[in-house]
Amino acid sequence: MDNNGFRPYARPVSDIIYNRVAQLRAQAGETQQELADAVGVSRQTIIAIEKGNYTPSVALALKLATHYTVPVDALFSLKRI
Repeated sequence: MDNNGFRPYARPVSDIIYNRVAQLRAQAGETQQELADAVGVSRQTIIAIEKGNYTPSVALALKLATHYTVPVDALFSLKRI
């Protein structure tokens, strides 16, 4: 605290979402297009998810988990940095 009772600014906590979409897709022998068609999105969306450039909606995360018959938390994980 400074002399006026204020605490120094603390850097906000960030979250990173990791996913196993590419790994499960490869294990299933699917192309990005086949997965995209199965869950109703574009191939570009699958590419962005696999690269970590796009966080899917809850609905899409559920569709992906259902497609691979895994719980959502086996497909996506959150890490706080």
